[in-house]
Amino acid sequence: MTFMEEIKNSVIDMDDAGIEGLVRKALEGGAGPLDIVNGGLIAGIEIVGDRFRNFEVFLPEVILASKAFKAGFAVVAPMLKDTGYEPKGRVLIGSVEGDSHDIGKNIVMALLQGNGYEVHDAGVDVPADKFVTMALELNANVIGMSSLLTSTMAKMKDTVAALEAAGLRGRVKVIVGGAPVSREYADSIGADGYGEDASEAVRLVGRLLAG
Repeated sequence: MTFMEEIKNSVIDMDDAGIEGLVRKALEGGAGPLDIVNGGLIAGIEIVGDRFRNFEVFLPEVILASKAFKAGFAVVAPMLKDTGYEPKGRVLIGSVEGDSHDIGKNIVMALLQGNGYEVHDAGVDVPADKFVTMALELNANVIGMSSLLTSTMAKMKDTVAALEAAGLRGRVKVIVGGAPVSREYADSIGADGYGEDASEAVRLVGRLLAG
């Protein structure tokens, strides 16, 4: 079995403790950091994403696999600047003000990172002004907002309005998701799209950034 296969399997097997050593051994053996990202880490998280879509694995497995992905990616991340590696886009994700749920958000983040995006976590209970500030600091291309409570959905509308007031809506796409959220609600608040689940959110980001 090659190092790439071992790294891929470590992501699939949720081995966040052992993957760092495998990545370092692969580097010592002459593997390029970009090859490790594409051939090992992304290959593994894509399989996890496919299994999640097919109901072969569930939320806990995806979260643990994403931890393994991040542990391996952290080893090669400092070296990627010298390889010409460019993320597909910069995505900022957070749960809106008043909402402390983060499982769905974390899954979307893991799958986006595994699909080649630079992903930043705004956290939970995120007020509109924090989304605006972070979007400016990061030069984000997409903002993703999550809400699992009907009582906090209105904060999505407030954030869209704040982005508009800051002059960001022309260059930042906004997507929303969460159990009580619907496509109709997304349209009503002026969002650019609605992700019914984590996999659809990844596809939606790709479509929006493709123009």
